[in-house]
Amino acid sequence: MITLHKAESRGHANHGWLDSWHSFSFGGYYNPERIHFGALRVLNDDTVSGGMGFGKHPHDNMEIISIALEGELEHRDSMGNVAVIREGDVQVMSAGTGIYHSEYNKNSDRLTRFLQIWVFPNKRNVTPRYDQISLDSGKLKNNLFQILSPNEEDDGVWIHQDAWFSMGNFDAEHAAVYTLKKAGNGIYVFIIEGEWTLQNQKYSRRDGIAFTDTDILELQSESDNARILIMEVPMQL
Repeated sequence: MITLHKAESRGHANHGWLDSWHSFSFGGYYNPERIHFGALRVLNDDTVSGGMGFGKHPHDNMEIISIALEGELEHRDSMGNVAVIREGDVQVMSAGTGIYHSEYNKNSDRLTRFLQIWVFPNKRNVTPRYDQISLDSGKLKNNLFQILSPNEEDDGVWIHQDAWFSMGNFDAEHAAVYTLKKAGNGIYVFIIEGEWTLQNQKYSRRDGIAFTDTDILELQSESDNARILIMEVPMQL
Protein backbone atom coordinates (compact mmCIF):
# COMPACT_ATOMS: atom_id res chain seq x y z
CA MET A 1 0.00 0.00 0.00
CA ILE A 2 1.27 3.48 -0.92
CA THR A 3 0.13 6.80 0.59
CA LEU A 4 1.40 10.04 -0.94
CA HIS A 5 1.83 13.26 1.02
CA LYS A 6 2.57 15.90 -1.61
CA ALA A 7 4.92 18.65 -0.47
CA GLU A 8 2.29 21.37 -0.84
CA SER A 9 -0.29 19.36 1.16
CA ARG A 10 1.75 19.51 4.38
CA GLY A 11 0.80 21.70 7.31
CA HIS A 12 2.53 25.09 7.25
CA ALA A 13 3.30 27.62 9.97
CA ASN A 14 5.32 30.77 9.38
CA HIS A 15 6.19 32.45 12.68
CA GLY A 16 8.51 35.00 11.10
CA TRP A 17 11.66 33.66 12.70
CA LEU A 18 10.57 30.06 11.97
CA ASP A 19 9.13 28.72 8.73
CA SER A 20 7.96 25.16 9.37
CA TRP A 21 6.30 22.51 7.21
CA HIS A 22 4.65 19.59 9.00
CA SER A 23 4.25 16.15 7.40
CA PHE A 24 2.16 15.10 10.45
CA SER A 25 -0.12 16.95 12.86
CA PHE A 26 1.92 19.34 14.97
CA GLY A 27 1.26 22.54 16.91
CA GLY A 28 -1.60 24.42 15.27
CA TYR A 29 -1.79 21.99 12.34
CA TYR A 30 -4.20 19.09 12.88
CA ASN A 31 -5.14 16.51 10.27
CA PRO A 32 -6.88 13.39 11.64
CA GLU A 33 -5.52 11.39 8.70
CA ARG A 34 -1.94 12.45 9.44
CA ILE A 35 -1.33 11.92 13.14
CA HIS A 36 1.60 9.56 12.71
CA PHE A 37 2.96 6.75 10.54
CA GLY A 38 3.49 3.88 12.92
CA ALA A 39 6.23 4.93 15.34
CA LEU A 40 7.06 8.03 13.24
CA ARG A 41 5.26 10.87 15.04
CA VAL A 42 6.82 14.12 13.72
CA LEU A 43 8.60 15.12 10.52
CA ASN A 44 9.10 18.89 10.46
CA ASP A 45 10.98 20.71 7.71
CA ASP A 46 12.23 23.81 9.55
CA THR A 47 13.94 27.03 8.44
CA VAL A 48 15.24 29.25 11.27
CA SER A 49 16.18 32.90 10.73
CA GLY A 50 19.62 34.23 11.67
CA GLY A 51 20.23 34.42 15.42
CA MET A 52 16.80 33.03 16.26
CA GLY A 53 15.67 29.71 17.66
CA PHE A 54 13.73 27.60 20.12
CA GLY A 55 14.06 28.66 23.75
CA LYS A 56 14.46 26.13 26.56
CA HIS A 57 11.57 23.65 26.48
CA PRO A 58 10.88 20.13 27.82
CA HIS A 59 10.53 16.70 26.21
CA ASP A 60 9.98 13.24 27.65
CA ASN A 61 9.56 9.70 26.34
CA MET A 62 10.41 10.51 22.74
CA GLU A 63 13.36 9.79 20.46
CA ILE A 64 14.25 13.09 18.74
CA ILE A 65 16.43 13.20 15.65
CA SER A 66 17.69 16.36 13.92
CA ILE A 67 19.28 16.27 10.47
CA ALA A 68 21.05 19.48 9.49
CA LEU A 69 20.55 20.50 5.85
CA GLU A 70 22.10 23.97 5.82
CA GLY A 71 23.73 26.38 8.27
CA GLU A 72 24.48 25.78 11.94
CA LEU A 73 22.19 25.00 14.88
CA GLU A 74 23.47 25.30 18.46
CA HIS A 75 22.05 22.86 21.01
CA ARG A 76 22.11 23.25 24.80
CA ASP A 77 20.41 20.89 27.23
CA SER A 78 19.83 20.16 30.92
CA MET A 79 22.45 17.36 30.80
CA GLY A 80 25.12 20.01 30.21
CA ASN A 81 25.63 19.31 26.52
CA VAL A 82 26.56 22.24 24.27
CA ALA A 83 27.03 21.34 20.61
CA VAL A 84 26.59 22.68 17.11
CA ILE A 85 25.15 20.64 14.27
CA ARG A 86 26.06 21.56 10.70
CA GLU A 87 25.10 20.35 7.24
CA GLY A 88 25.85 16.64 7.15
CA ASP A 89 25.41 16.14 10.91
CA VAL A 90 22.81 13.94 12.60
CA GLN A 91 21.82 14.58 16.21
CA VAL A 92 19.84 12.24 18.46
CA MET A 93 18.29 12.82 21.85
CA SER A 94 16.49 10.19 23.94
CA ALA A 95 14.23 12.33 26.12
CA GLY A 96 13.24 9.44 28.40
CA THR A 97 12.41 10.56 31.93
CA GLY A 98 12.63 14.18 30.87
CA ILE A 99 15.00 16.75 29.45
CA TYR A 100 15.09 20.48 28.69
CA HIS A 101 16.90 21.86 25.68
CA SER A 102 17.20 24.88 23.41
CA GLU A 103 18.18 25.24 19.75
CA TYR A 104 19.37 28.43 18.09
CA ASN A 105 20.69 29.44 14.70
CA LYS A 106 24.31 30.13 15.55
CA ASN A 107 24.73 32.72 12.76
CA SER A 108 22.98 36.08 12.59
CA ASP A 109 23.50 36.52 8.85
CA ARG A 110 22.24 33.26 7.34
CA LEU A 111 19.40 30.77 7.56
CA THR A 112 19.54 27.35 9.17
CA ARG A 113 17.53 24.49 7.69
CA PHE A 114 17.03 21.14 9.37
CA LEU A 115 14.65 18.20 9.65
CA GLN A 116 13.17 17.61 13.10
CA ILE A 117 11.95 14.03 13.53
CA TRP A 118 10.25 12.39 16.51
CA VAL A 119 9.92 8.62 16.94
CA PHE A 120 7.92 6.91 19.67
CA PRO A 121 10.32 4.78 21.79
CA ASN A 122 9.88 1.11 22.62
CA LYS A 123 11.03 1.73 26.20
CA ARG A 124 9.58 4.38 28.49
CA ASN A 125 11.38 6.40 31.15
CA VAL A 126 14.91 5.60 30.01
CA THR A 127 17.83 7.72 31.17
CA PRO A 128 18.08 10.76 28.87
CA ARG A 129 20.99 10.72 26.44
CA TYR A 130 22.49 12.84 23.66
CA ASP A 131 24.72 12.04 20.70
CA GLN A 132 25.63 13.39 17.28
CA ILE A 133 27.69 12.30 14.30
CA SER A 134 29.09 13.85 11.14
CA LEU A 135 28.33 11.84 8.01
CA ASP A 136 31.00 10.98 5.46
CA SER A 137 29.69 12.54 2.23
CA GLY A 138 31.58 9.93 0.23
CA LYS A 139 29.51 7.14 1.76
CA LEU A 140 26.28 8.89 0.75
CA LYS A 141 27.36 9.47 -2.87
CA ASN A 142 25.06 7.41 -5.12
CA ASN A 143 24.44 5.08 -2.19
CA LEU A 144 21.90 4.50 0.56
CA PHE A 145 23.89 4.82 3.78
CA GLN A 146 22.46 3.87 7.17
CA ILE A 147 22.40 6.82 9.57
CA LEU A 148 20.26 5.38 12.41
CA SER A 149 19.41 2.00 13.87
CA PRO A 150 18.47 0.28 17.17
CA ASN A 151 22.04 -0.95 17.60
CA GLU A 152 24.93 0.97 19.16
CA GLU A 153 27.50 -0.98 17.14
CA ASP A 154 25.93 -0.22 13.73
CA ASP A 155 26.58 2.72 11.44
CA GLY A 156 24.96 5.97 12.50
CA VAL A 157 23.26 6.99 15.72
CA TRP A 158 20.97 4.65 17.66
CA ILE A 159 17.56 4.99 19.30
CA HIS A 160 15.25 3.02 21.57
CA GLN A 161 13.14 1.66 18.72
CA ASP A 162 13.35 -0.98 15.98
CA ALA A 163 13.83 1.72 13.36
CA TRP A 164 16.39 2.22 10.63
CA PHE A 165 17.07 5.44 8.68
CA SER A 166 19.14 5.69 5.51
CA MET A 167 20.17 8.68 3.39
CA GLY A 168 21.75 9.14 0.00
CA ASN A 169 22.92 11.93 -2.33
CA PHE A 170 22.56 10.83 -5.94
CA ASP A 171 23.45 11.93 -9.43
CA ALA A 172 20.83 11.51 -12.14
CA GLU A 173 19.81 8.04 -13.29
CA HIS A 174 21.36 6.10 -10.41
CA ALA A 175 19.32 3.21 -9.05
CA ALA A 176 19.28 1.61 -5.60
CA VAL A 177 17.26 -0.94 -3.65
CA TYR A 178 16.20 -0.70 -0.02
CA THR A 179 15.42 -4.00 1.72
CA LEU A 180 13.19 -4.02 4.81
CA LYS A 181 15.14 -4.79 7.98
CA LYS A 182 12.27 -6.16 10.10
CA ALA A 183 9.07 -7.89 8.97
CA GLY A 184 5.95 -5.83 9.61
CA ASN A 185 7.71 -2.47 9.56
CA GLY A 186 6.65 0.32 7.24
CA ILE A 187 8.79 2.65 5.16
CA TYR A 188 8.35 6.42 4.97
CA VAL A 189 10.39 8.14 2.25
CA PHE A 190 11.06 11.88 2.31
CA ILE A 191 12.40 13.44 -0.88
CA ILE A 192 14.83 16.07 0.37
CA GLU A 193 15.88 17.28 -3.07
CA GLY A 194 15.37 16.41 -6.72
CA GLU A 195 13.12 14.12 -8.70
CA TRP A 196 12.81 10.42 -7.96
CA THR A 197 11.10 7.26 -9.21
CA LEU A 198 10.00 4.87 -6.45
CA GLN A 199 8.33 1.58 -7.38
CA ASN A 200 7.84 2.96 -10.92
CA GLN A 201 6.08 6.13 -9.73
CA LYS A 202 7.59 9.64 -9.96
CA TYR A 203 7.89 11.98 -6.98
CA SER A 204 9.31 15.45 -6.35
CA ARG A 205 11.14 17.60 -3.83
CA ARG A 206 9.72 17.46 -0.27
CA ASP A 207 7.12 14.81 -1.13
CA GLY A 208 6.57 12.16 1.54
CA ILE A 209 5.59 8.63 0.56
CA ALA A 210 4.43 5.93 2.98
CA PHE A 211 4.85 2.26 2.05
CA THR A 212 3.36 -0.67 3.95
CA ASP A 213 3.38 -4.39 3.15
CA THR A 214 6.54 -3.79 1.12
CA ASP A 215 9.73 -5.80 1.60
CA ILE A 216 11.80 -4.19 -1.15
CA LEU A 217 11.79 -0.59 -2.33
CA GLU A 218 13.25 0.13 -5.77
CA LEU A 219 14.30 3.70 -6.44
CA GLN A 220 16.06 5.77 -9.06
CA SER A 221 17.18 9.39 -9.07
CA GLU A 222 15.89 11.40 -12.03
CA SER A 223 17.97 14.55 -11.46
CA ASP A 224 21.39 15.57 -10.23
CA ASN A 225 21.84 16.61 -6.59
CA ALA A 226 18.97 14.31 -5.60
CA ARG A 227 18.79 13.65 -1.85
CA ILE A 228 16.58 11.12 -0.14
CA LEU A 229 15.77 10.01 3.41
CA ILE A 230 14.31 6.55 4.05
CA MET A 231 12.77 5.87 7.48
CA GLU A 232 11.80 2.30 8.38
CA VAL A 233 9.66 2.17 11.53
CA PRO A 234 7.38 -0.29 13.35
CA MET A 235 3.72 0.09 12.45
CA GLN A 236 2.48 -1.20 15.82
CA LEU A 237 3.02 0.91 18.94
